[in-house]
Amino acid sequence: MTKDKRYFLLLGAFTFCFFVFFSFLVHKDLFTGLDFDTTVRLQNKISESFNTPFSILSLIGSFEIVSVILLILWAITRKLRFIFVLLSFGLIHILELFGKVFVTHPGPPYLFFRYNIEFNFPTSYVQPGSSYPSGHAARTAFISILLLLIVSKSKKLSGFQKKVIFSLVLLFDITMFVSRVYLGEHWLTDVLGGALLGAAFGLLSLILI
Repeated sequence: MTKDKRYFLLLGAFTFCFFVFFSFLVHKDLFTGLDFDTTVRLQNKISESFNTPFSILSLIGSFEIVSVILLILWAITRKLRFIFVLLSFGLIHILELFGKVFVTHPGPPYLFFRYNIEFNFPTSYVQPGSSYPSGHAARTAFISILLLLIVSKSKKLSGFQKKVIFSLVLLFDITMFVSRVYLGEHWLTDVLGGALLGAAFGLLSLILI
């Protein structure tokens, strides 16, 4: 195993451990006030004209769309072992469901709900238990880490082009995370937990590609 892969392994393991610890704190309802205040402030400060753009973003972050993107990345890398990355992606959702069932954390009440598109992918109707962690945040963090590694290793892109892509990916991630809270789909802690979960498995997946 190379030095870089050992680094990814350790960082991924640490991130996952932090996710488990953070999940315990969420289960103990230590952030209830922070969750509520964050949602209220975002919805007060962001214009409702963002309802539709953020709702479209919600569709982009769905399991179905991200799965297609992963298959495209697999075609780009052309590595058979990328199948293990797909397995890691599947494991994220098993842990997500585990969290939603066993971490007591009810989602935002309907009065905060601002999703306004009359369409949902089938997986959107799978809502066992609570709202922790956010699957959208987990998928976004996971695929962003994979994409950044592929871009960083590309010999066809200049340093400037890589910086532009890195900046766009970061902007997309922040917008996705904010949209989950703004739309009343998740609390802030749901998003943070999902991001930690996705980042952990994204980093661990880097040793496989």
